Amino acid sequence: MHKVDDLKVWKKSMELAKEVYQVASELPVDEKFGLISQIRRCAVSIPSNISEGAGRNTNGEFKNFLGIANGSINELFTQLLLSQRLN
Repeated sequence: MHKVDDLKVWKKSMELAKEVYQVASELPVDEKFGLISQIRRCAVSIPSNISEGAGRNTNGEFKNFLGIANGSINELFTQLLLSQRLN
């Protein structure tokens, strides 16, 4: 097990989630239940999966959850890029 609040990757992902929430609040209100919601869920998923993995019993399990977090990062990147392209 890892102590989650000692992990730099978790700290950075928490900061990213905070920033994403701030950016998402600037998107049009009509996206509240669409893109905004999805972007926020992805952003929260990243530190959540890191934290869940850190609490598991083996490094293999931890690595698996880091992989899931990485998938969420890529999903978030795509959604932010789409938001940018939609202005």
